[in-house]
Amino acid sequence: MSFTRRQFGLLVILTLIWGLNWPVMKLGISGWPQAPDPFPPLTFRALSIVLGLPVLLLGLLAMRVPLGIPRVCWPELLRLTTSNMIVWHLVLVVALQSLSSGRAAILGYTMPVFSALWGAAVFGDRLRPRQWAGVAGCALAVLLLLAHEFGRLAGAPWAALAIIASACVWAYGTHRLRRTTIPAPTLAVAFWMTVITGVAVVLAAWLFERDQWRWPSPTVQAAIAFNAFAVFAVAQVIWLVLARSLPPLASTVSVMMIPVLGVFSGAWALGERLHWQDFAAVALLVAAIAAVLMPQRR
Repeated sequence: MSFTRRQFGLLVILTLIWGLNWPVMKLGISGWPQAPDPFPPLTFRALSIVLGLPVLLLGLLAMRVPLGIPRVCWPELLRLTTSNMIVWHLVLVVALQSLSSGRAAILGYTMPVFSALWGAAVFGDRLRPRQWAGVAGCALAVLLLLAHEFGRLAGAPWAALAIIASACVWAYGTHRLRRTTIPAPTLAVAFWMTVITGVAVVLAAWLFERDQWRWPSPTVQAAIAFNAFAVFAVAQVIWLVLARSLPPLASTVSVMMIPVLGVFSGAWALGERLHWQDFAAVALLVAAIAAVLMPQRR
């Protein structure tokens, strides 16, 4: 659970980008809160990846990172991409249309707790009583938000459940990424995972949204640019590097602040109304993540 100064700095950058991106994504697919102008969500995600890939490629070439992946490793790379990126990005951007950005952030970053459960169920990790208490706290936070979504006439429990399911898949993928034996630099693996994800998202956008394609407004363009250059060219790579180089639970320590940033930046930037369930859920989730991640005293 120890970090170098470089790893700590990367975690700070990752936390800021991913935390602030929740209201940015919501703004990109819905337009201004005062005058909503919905933009096709899969197309939004596809444009972000397509524009971010050249920047990522130029950076890797400048660093002279070898990009070759042995042919025999491509099936494993495809499985890693599916569980770490494709499911998460496709489900999230569609479900976000029906939820506030802060609520989606809380539900999405149940991932570290799912990571602990996957570790105990599949990979032989042993959870201490404190960690089980964290799992219980996370479950209570999710139940609070789901109950509120079911109780509202305009609630979207399906969207909340979809984000939880995708977070569970992502947590499993983090374990698999940590244990991968692909003989290639992590940056090369990150690049090809992003390429595969881009192909999958572009195909989904073409299949389901091509009749909705139009030129994005300036607001949507700004949100796409942030996702392309900050999220996919920087933050996604940072995450994959840390997820592969650190233990799965240690590499998720930055998410303790991401849902907090998501909730309050969404309320400030988009005027999203916060209910008592949101405050209680984010407090429970942060406590749950701390209980799961904090090392045991020796």
